[in-house]
Amino acid sequence: MTAVRPRPGANSTDPGLAERLRALLDGGPADGALVAATTPAAGIDPISLYAAAVEADLEAALWLRPSEGTAFVGIGRAWAAEPEGPQRFHEAETAWRALIAGARLDRPDGAPRGAGPVLLGAMGFSGRRPDASDPWGPFGPSSLVLPALMLAVHGETATVTAAGLAADLDPRRLERLWDQLGARAAAMTPSRNGLVARPVFAPLTIADEQPDHDHFRRLVGMYSGAVGRGRIDKVVLARRVGLRSPVELDVPNALRRLTASAPESTTYAFRRAGRTFLGATPERLVRTEGRTFRTVAVAGTMRRGADAAEDASLARALMASEKEREEHAIVVDFIRGLLRPVAETLTVAAEPSIMPLHFVQHLVTEIAGTVPEGNGLLALGERLHPTPAVGGEPREQALTMIDEHEGFDRGWYASPIGWLGADGDGELCVALRCGIVDKTRATLFAGCGIVADSDPDQEWEESRIKLRAVVSALGIPGDEA
Repeated sequence: MTAVRPRPGANSTDPGLAERLRALLDGGPADGALVAATTPAAGIDPISLYAAAVEADLEAALWLRPSEGTAFVGIGRAWAAEPEGPQRFHEAETAWRALIAGARLDRPDGAPRGAGPVLLGAMGFSGRRPDASDPWGPFGPSSLVLPALMLAVHGETATVTAAGLAADLDPRRLERLWDQLGARAAAMTPSRNGLVARPVFAPLTIADEQPDHDHFRRLVGMYSGAVGRGRIDKVVLARRVGLRSPVELDVPNALRRLTASAPESTTYAFRRAGRTFLGATPERLVRTEGRTFRTVAVAGTMRRGADAAEDASLARALMASEKEREEHAIVVDFIRGLLRPVAETLTVAAEPSIMPLHFVQHLVTEIAGTVPEGNGLLALGERLHPTPAVGGEPREQALTMIDEHEGFDRGWYASPIGWLGADGDGELCVALRCGIVDKTRATLFAGCGIVADSDPDQEWEESRIKLRAVVSALGIPGDEA
């Protein structure tokens, strides 16, 4: 992506940042009002800035799509919406709109999409609060955070936004912190002629897995039997794999490796209480810009080939596979059915295409349209989540089977993650190809769509291929995950 190499002065900000914040405070907002100022910023490598924030033991978030030249890095916490339960999307949107309605904002004219105060986070797969002892404990049922400092990159344009509630805001402290982190990020950024990501040497061994291979095979048989008897059309079976390393895992380097191996995906990281949820997802749930939305159906998987000829042959096999096309059609029909009642216009691609990733390739169908005012990002996300690609169809029956048989809390895995701006524009993706890193331990997740003719051993192999992206970014597997 562009603007990832720091230019001269990368550790400085517009000299008016603190002054702009003070001017907003002098305007006399109530103590509970949001104050946020946005200024141009010199280019900073997003992963290096994220690493500098983590090094300073700060809460941090990264959202990076190299193929589009966009990035967000959030540092600290000025405000958050963290509701739980089935109403969490509506409650978060209501709280954000109320905060913005009373805010004092200084945003440059002509600033790019995403500049200004932005929430970063996840809505959780189920909205249930995880147990404190669970790997998901620090992440909560859902969490959309307004960072105290945020870098936004759009092509060659970068901005920094400082935000806080009026009663707690210290403009000069935020400006000093930004300068310090920017200087540290510049020092950590790989040189132009150096390696973007280092090789990994951490040996990884499996500490635990749910379900294990035998249980997984039994569940695939049970799920596919339920589909064959007409009880359900599809259900997604997920695996949770715990890995252990003798050395601390290098999160920033893992993020660089994920970005380099999947530039068309969205690389993300959220750090809470010393743990990091990270991944690189190929799947967009929904993106909004004004009244326009875009989404995509992703379902149907095949491995990549060893060379161009084998790769093309596997892609043809994927397109011709009755099982994979059936799984994909379920997702397309589901999304079309959900959006038709609220869309003013709706366009669905006539045929799927192939999305090639580093380790796998998927069937994808692009979907776009427009909606009336009032149907914002979170409202659309609530309507779409979970799609059959990560839950099943019919939705409620599939989720019941998942709750009864999967054996672990999905937490933020397969949940909507993303960003939401003050103007209502934003993007949610599905948190896939992911895991939680906690010093020398990692907990990874992958799932497979089960239909009537699913083969247990083939589904197990598909889950292993999906896990490989994060495993290879973190270390060297000593066992087969």
